[in-house]
Amino acid sequence: MGKKDQMQDGEEHYGRTKTTIVKEELIRSCAVEEEEKQEEDEEVETGLRKGPSSGARLWGRVRNTLLRQKLDPQSLQGKDWQRTVISMNGIEVKLSMRFTSREFSLKRMPSRKQSGVFGVKIGAVTKRESSKVPLIVRQCVEEIERRGMEEVGIYRVSGVATDIQALKAAFDANNKDVSVMMSEMDVNAIAGTLKLYFRELPEPLFTDQLCANFTEGIALSDSVAKESCMLNLLLSIPEPNLLTFLFLLDHLKRVAENESVNKMSFHNLATVFGPTLLRPSEKDSKIPMQPISMSDSWSLEVMSQVQVLLYFLQLEAIPTPDSKRQSMLFSTEV
Repeated sequence: MGKKDQMQDGEEHYGRTKTTIVKEELIRSCAVEEEEKQEEDEEVETGLRKGPSSGARLWGRVRNTLLRQKLDPQSLQGKDWQRTVISMNGIEVKLSMRFTSREFSLKRMPSRKQSGVFGVKIGAVTKRESSKVPLIVRQCVEEIERRGMEEVGIYRVSGVATDIQALKAAFDANNKDVSVMMSEMDVNAIAGTLKLYFRELPEPLFTDQLCANFTEGIALSDSVAKESCMLNLLLSIPEPNLLTFLFLLDHLKRVAENESVNKMSFHNLATVFGPTLLRPSEKDSKIPMQPISMSDSWSLEVMSQVQVLLYFLQLEAIPTPDSKRQSMLFSTEV
């Protein structure tokens, strides 16, 4: 099969998958609404509460409202905040929603405050800290490995946004109490902070210069040539980036060892982290800025990014040059 045929097959598969997802979301939305209607009827007839608690049912309504807004094409056109109030049994939830296009929501933004860690190049952070792996990466990984390895959906389940922003501000301010803050927060917020750190790097961990080469290398059909290409590319990224990636890779492998409990396989982890580690900066992105419904090429590039990380996760060992290997193995501090 030629490259053109493979691209067409991939685009057709993506189109069918996207249609199926939208259809399933609509079906789930209708099913939940019907279930709520039945419960309300039962309460009126019997005067007794049945089924989920008021809080659970209220959040179900919030979810359905968000789902309808997401699927409504008209709601995607406006740039202003849309405000909605959902009420039930004397409880009100006030929602403010606004659509943000992909080119802005996924845009890497270098920080204007170089004294922080978010939006600052890894090399600058490790040099300032006199470390081989940024402190934020080490602390988040240590806390997750302490109490989050058996958390179902770790890294896939979103943390509370306010907690994530609080941790981001604490790390940027070099707050000495950040460890105490993390110990009191839900582990999913810590996982979200780590993902946010990599997502907000001014350039991807695999660098803008080499990201396209990685996605081309993963497409090689010859396994020997692929391994040689991928390893040579990996060893070409700057040393702070390489050591940080290897540190993260070892952690993700340990997470996957608990797959039977946390449900996070290599593929699930690659799906979460692949685009975060390989998505190029906007200035280097080869993806045309098209509406989301037309971004088939963007979807195919994301699939390649997932496959790159999955490849490294499945490798039993990654050889590194002697100097870098010794730097990692014989140092008491990373």
